[in-house]
Amino acid sequence: MVFNDNISHDNAGRQVRNRLLDVAERLFCEKGFDATNIRDLTAEAGCNVAAVNYHFGGKDKLYLEVFRRHMLIMRDLRISSIDNVMSQNGREIALEDLLRAFVTSFIKPLVKENSASCFSKLMAREMFDPHLPRSVMLEEMIIPVVNALQQALIKLCPDLDQKKAVLCIHSLIGQLIHTIRAREVFDKVDNDKLPMAEFTGTVEHIVEFSAAGMRAATGKKT
Repeated sequence: MVFNDNISHDNAGRQVRNRLLDVAERLFCEKGFDATNIRDLTAEAGCNVAAVNYHFGGKDKLYLEVFRRHMLIMRDLRISSIDNVMSQNGREIALEDLLRAFVTSFIKPLVKENSASCFSKLMAREMFDPHLPRSVMLEEMIIPVVNALQQALIKLCPDLDQKKAVLCIHSLIGQLIHTIRAREVFDKVDNDKLPMAEFTGTVEHIVEFSAAGMRAATGKKT
């Protein structure tokens, strides 16, 4: 019975922790970090204020964990998209194959009408009003993804040196971030005046445009 009680206690603790994360994510997204009140947050999550300290060690670390639970999933998804393409045997891998897989893995989760879409808005807030430790996004998300994509690009484009490969990646990710943010803006206005390409068309344009630019960076047009 003690074993079963422990399991029940652990499950209850996980449920409280998950409720805090869910509510915190929405409130941080809607109000921002500073305007989110811990008492309001815990009341909505159905727990007491002490639960935040118990499960996370404070508001700052709760904010960090809200980011981490999405960020690590997205990091792994993007790296997997690269690995899946590069591990294919028996056929020549085109640069477009790599870019298409990466672009899709980057954009698709962030334009769905779900918690990931809310997370993309939270990321936009963080860019203009940062509260995360500077090293977190860089070390846990950006560097692993850039390194994986850089290695793949150099393998497919041997004439692309490491510095140019990183610059190409920055250009590619800049397009993707703009696409996500523009989609959010265009959804709020008259789409006839500011048309936004549908998902597949947007992906194909970015792939074609970026592949041409990367080949140009090697000094080759084809």
